[in-house]
Amino acid sequence: MKYISTRGGMNAQAFSDILLGGLAPDGGLSIPEQYPQLSQADLESMATLNYRDLAFAVISRFVDDIPSDDLKALINKTYTAEVYCNGRSKNQADHITPLIKLDGSLYIQELSNGPTLAFKDMAMQLLGNLFEYVLDKKGEQINIVGATSGDTGSAAEYAMRGKRGVNVFMLSPFGKMSPFQRAQMFSLQDENIFNLSVHGFFDACQDIVKNINKDAEFKAQYKIGAVNSINWGRIVAQVVYYFKGYFATILATGKKVGDKVDFCVPSGNFGNICAGHIARQMGLPIGQLVVATNENDVLDEFFKTGGYHPRDVANTFETTSPSMDISKASNLERFVFDLIGRDSARLAALWTEVESGGGFDLSPAELALMQDSYGFKSSASNHSDRIAHIREVFEKYGVQIDPHTADGFKAAKAHRNLAVPMVIMETALPAKFEDTMLEALKQAPFRPKGLAGLEALPQRFEAIDADTNLLKKYIVDHLA
Repeated sequence: MKYISTRGGMNAQAFSDILLGGLAPDGGLSIPEQYPQLSQADLESMATLNYRDLAFAVISRFVDDIPSDDLKALINKTYTAEVYCNGRSKNQADHITPLIKLDGSLYIQELSNGPTLAFKDMAMQLLGNLFEYVLDKKGEQINIVGATSGDTGSAAEYAMRGKRGVNVFMLSPFGKMSPFQRAQMFSLQDENIFNLSVHGFFDACQDIVKNINKDAEFKAQYKIGAVNSINWGRIVAQVVYYFKGYFATILATGKKVGDKVDFCVPSGNFGNICAGHIARQMGLPIGQLVVATNENDVLDEFFKTGGYHPRDVANTFETTSPSMDISKASNLERFVFDLIGRDSARLAALWTEVESGGGFDLSPAELALMQDSYGFKSSASNHSDRIAHIREVFEKYGVQIDPHTADGFKAAKAHRNLAVPMVIMETALPAKFEDTMLEALKQAPFRPKGLAGLEALPQRFEAIDADTNLLKKYIVDHLA
């Protein structure tokens, strides 16, 4: 299995070579030369596997330069009941991402039982172990530069804290995360963790990270790596829980392997639902992939009209589902690469328009292909929608959902086919968004043990302006 760039300017590389990097040298994203293909017999053999064995069955098809025994050991070390029992469920190792039944064939898949109570833990914990393993084998170290709109940062920092040969420089938008999200990150006192709070929205943070990655000389000299969802290692780890959710849904509904299951995914940077697209390309029988967005509805516009036109800062809104307060969805590039027939020259031209402040429009045939053959649908929500749907799910089903998952619930209702099971991918536990939950339910959300008083802990961070050169200076000074 070799990896190329969406923009065509990178020689094919092995998994371990692209794992530690961010953007490809040509500014594109790493992607397999071809997706592994699964037969009906393959799917049936996977249907009853526990999470660890299923993860190995999926991930090993993308990784052929790490010995199988070593890869299996890393996966087994990662996906344990001890690591993923921090949320509502008393999970066993075999059921790390269990389903919550709402009604009929409508489900929520719990993805937020990891250390930081967000779905990002599902991939980031494995990424931390993979980084440490590969760095040890290569005798190298890495300085991770990342950006977060709320959950990636804490998931990355908890996965990388104390790891040999790893430093983390994490950018977040100043004042734009929930108090819980800020406290999760800024309360960490580990010497290899550096939190920088950037004046601006997430897109400003993401642009700085991309600028750092584009500076080949600086990137090489200071061994810069990435953990944002542009990192392929995160995407491949997220593919696994689509398989787990599919097989669990088939079992719960009495369907058979090969029947369709729809998935609805709250999405900001398009990494989570991109993993669903890849699972579908591998042969997992996914019907619809429904994208749920908030007031920052660039993706909703794209999947409805075929026009991708990211907004500027003045037209990016601060909302009560802050992890989706994103205008430029980095991982959309991976999907569009597939959509346009893997034409890297055209892909590069489209993203040149995007990066120069413009956008692009698909042809009518491509729009139809995206909606019909690839199964993409979308929906947007506002604050009133979130409050109403948090309340509805609690009153009808006795289940507390966070604001992003509430966006997903609205989208699932809009596109639900009663003949096909629908799974809403949970984003985070409600404890991370207490103010919104109090507004909706007039009661504080469940908070796992050990997290009481998190916001009162001492916090360590530095505020900086949105300037790539300032970040470079900060990195150089702190590595001196």
